[in-house]
Amino acid sequence: MIRIFNQLVSIKALVLIQTEAVLILLCFLAAAKLWYWQDPAGFPLYASWPGFIGQCLLQMVLLQICFYCNDLYGGSCGSHIQQLLGLLRAIGTLCIISALLYFLVPLLMIGRGVLILALALTLLGAFTTRLLLDKAWQATGPARNLLVLGTGSLATALSQEISRRRDLNLNVSAFADKGASGGDLGREFLGRPVISLCGLQESVPEMGVSQIVVALEDRRGALPVADLVRLRLQGVSVTDAHELLTALSGRVWLNTALPSGFIFAEGFPRSKFTLIWKRALDLLFALVGTLVTLPVMALTALAIWLDSGPPVIYQQTRVGLKGKEFRLLKFRSMRVDAEADGEPQWARAQDPRVTRVGAFLRAYRLDELPQFFNVIRGQMSFVGPRPERPCFVAQLRTIIPYYDERHLVRPGVTGWAQVQYPYGATIPEAAGKLEYDLFYLKNMSFAFDCAIALKTLRIVFLGWGSR
Repeated sequence: MIRIFNQLVSIKALVLIQTEAVLILLCFLAAAKLWYWQDPAGFPLYASWPGFIGQCLLQMVLLQICFYCNDLYGGSCGSHIQQLLGLLRAIGTLCIISALLYFLVPLLMIGRGVLILALALTLLGAFTTRLLLDKAWQATGPARNLLVLGTGSLATALSQEISRRRDLNLNVSAFADKGASGGDLGREFLGRPVISLCGLQESVPEMGVSQIVVALEDRRGALPVADLVRLRLQGVSVTDAHELLTALSGRVWLNTALPSGFIFAEGFPRSKFTLIWKRALDLLFALVGTLVTLPVMALTALAIWLDSGPPVIYQQTRVGLKGKEFRLLKFRSMRVDAEADGEPQWARAQDPRVTRVGAFLRAYRLDELPQFFNVIRGQMSFVGPRPERPCFVAQLRTIIPYYDERHLVRPGVTGWAQVQYPYGATIPEAAGKLEYDLFYLKNMSFAFDCAIALKTLRIVFLGWGSR
């Protein structure tokens, strides 16, 4: 496993992405060769090698984005049948995208026969590759055995996250506790044996542990420093549980976070260059997004008008950069009398105030499209924390630690918390979203913004916006 944007990523997923990239290119080359088998002079490579390779590369990128949007590169891709259905959906989506591209830019066109044959070969090759890779990974995948120091709530949270991320091949071999002794032989915690913190230097090699995770809530007088130093010098990795939890989950755990974790940790980029490129890309994406989605916006406005009448656009005061308030624009997805009693209410999944059209808009995030205009005005960014209403901000900043830190950047049309967490309708859920916002602030970068944009496309494509 390796780290990307400070998150642990399965090597298997990276191998699959790279293997399928090569496979797709080979399938397109083979399809062209087979299609022109009786007419070698018509083989595109003879006429325009750079142009044909460029067309193939474009198809490869588009197809792998379709694979990603169908959750075919996730930690758990499902059964082989589910993967086959996902491959079929992805290829069908590519056919629609290719038809649109060929209509707009005819120079991008690969012959219809070549395209169909290439996609059939890709379907067969990708499914076979996944079968073989699953078998090979089960037989040879390197498992990493962990020893967790501690048996408290932090150790429990860590164990649960490791169980959730089975794609990483991490295995908790045992827990260590200062209370464990010879009289505690046979004691277990979360189904794993508990050993004593004393004598780690002898027990760790016997268990085949390659990484020790320190998850002690109170380390004073309990941390076996001498043993850990010796084991570290012998090549055993020693990791802080807070750091590993963050890398596993993509969030900063507020209930275990320490101020030193913010003061001394790397990240939190705020250079002028970072802010300039982010604003420039915001303008570019907002302008292009507005032009591309204008027909969709027009149809959406018409659907809202026919379903529940005016107004079509809903304006609401939200808190933005440095705590300044602004008017957020959205397509109205709730009834006009959603807050007739004058009391602000949290938006939540399966909200009874949502109209028929509004439910569809929220599922596919189409109600957010007018926020492109907020981005153009400089009130929002394309990627960033979700802006909240002033009344909720005043309440949450007094209850949730570090809540105001999310106002250090412009709020976003989409964001890490939005793609990782459902609608928050309670204070604990708001705290959960803040954990993802803090992770984004720590790792903000152009590449991370692009990854969030791709995740947003997947949500839009699969209709997970209301979950």
